Amino acid sequence: MSGTPNKDETPKKDMKDVFAAVENIRCAIQRSQKFVEEFLSEPMCGKCHPCALGSYEALVRLKRISSGRGKQDDVAAIQRIADEMLEASRCIKGKDTAKFLLEELKKESFREHLEGHCAERECPSYVMYKVIPEKCVLCGLCQEACKYNAITGEKKVSFLSGYLPFEIRQKRCVKCGDCVTACHYGAIEIIEEKSGVPV
Repeated sequence: MSGTPNKDETPKKDMKDVFAAVENIRCAIQRSQKFVEEFLSEPMCGKCHPCALGSYEALVRLKRISSGRGKQDDVAAIQRIADEMLEASRCIKGKDTAKFLLEELKKESFREHLEGHCAERECPSYVMYKVIPEKCVLCGLCQEACKYNAITGEKKVSFLSGYLPFEIRQKRCVKCGDCVTACHYGAIEIIEEKSGVPV
């Protein structure tokens, strides 16, 4: 029968699923980005231009901010898009997305990110992991834990000298934090990329 739903179809998300997807994210920019991604993961009706087109632009702007390339113009654009979606969206999903963005925009996080700070350390582009030579005992546990081969160096052997110290290659590092967990000596610090200050 044509009216029978296909068992293989993925059940549609409602807004409680979208809210659930972001409840454990602390960073306002990461929360907003994930929320819009979840909103866009469902087919759009296409009836409301601010919703159908604006949400995609908002996502582009949010990604720019989370990558460390955001400007005040991006924040202003997200504000404009959310205002227009709230007024013009015909469905509750569009309006709820607009309300969510407008609430997040009130937080200091947006201003802080434009200045190069992610207080919650959830934006990888804003932080870097660094081995502190004075604390490193050359055990190699961090290197073993790194699945991305981002750590170079030589494990200490009792009868050798002149070791290559452990360093994290920033271009390969994905900021997963596995090396921090593996190091029992607190020799890996997370520092703010722009200022070089530990966070």
